[in-house]
Amino acid sequence: MIRGILFLCASISVLTTVAVILALSSETVAFFADPAVSILEFFTGRQWTPLFAEDQRHFGILPLVLGTLLVTAIALVVGLPLGLGSAIFLSEFASDRLRRSAVPILEVLAGIPTVVLGYFALLTVTPVLREIVPGLNLFNPLSAGIVMGFMILPTVSSISIDSMQAVPRAMREAAYGLGASKAEVVVKVVIPAALSGIVASFILAMSRAIGETMIVSLAAGQKPTFTFDPRETIATMTSFIVQAATGDQPAGSLASRSLYAVGATLFLITLFLNIMSQQVVRRFAEKYE
Repeated sequence: MIRGILFLCASISVLTTVAVILALSSETVAFFADPAVSILEFFTGRQWTPLFAEDQRHFGILPLVLGTLLVTAIALVVGLPLGLGSAIFLSEFASDRLRRSAVPILEVLAGIPTVVLGYFALLTVTPVLREIVPGLNLFNPLSAGIVMGFMILPTVSSISIDSMQAVPRAMREAAYGLGASKAEVVVKVVIPAALSGIVASFILAMSRAIGETMIVSLAAGQKPTFTFDPRETIATMTSFIVQAATGDQPAGSLASRSLYAVGATLFLITLFLNIMSQQVVRRFAEKYE
């Protein structure tokens, strides 16, 4: 009986994933089965207006994908160097007392609700950036990406710290015995040995940034614009889902089904990143006796 209960607990996540896939796939298939939708336009079109009148509807998802990738790229530029740098310092250079004080602060940062970060980006970061960056709109991917970079920082830092601390101390001592400096030990011994965990933290942080909702909805805007300019107002896949889900589109309509099509695209992207993370860990993982 206990074995059966434990098996049921382990199966819940799998069953939940299957249920999500079924819910997305049924509505997504119905969306693409509509005569007004072209699969070619969906993946190559540069206009996304499914909530407009019938004669003005366009279903090109590229503006949403580009907006998502633009915000994610800015977040990675901010979060990855800061996260890896803090992990190296806390793992290799900081004293035990400082480490015990700094790690809880990172955990607090990870626990801040993203809606709070979204308002922080809109009301605090954006006004500061508008004084520095000319032509910056009120809603823009730059401030959203910067704040999102601090959101993913704890993910990169915590996983990288665990990977570095898993490197045996004997490897460090052997490098010191060969005359290596502290910096050389970190760069040439610790980081290569912990590379799989570090790369996995990067990919997981990217996956979280792509799936972030509230920060981009509040700070980046909800205007699907095909642009590479971080000063312009954009829309991401998650912000469109929020916009469509809180609207008055009737269930079963083409506008409501477009939400599921975007959700399925987002699901496939995050699934691909998670699979890539697992493959990286398996390919580059170092096992020590």
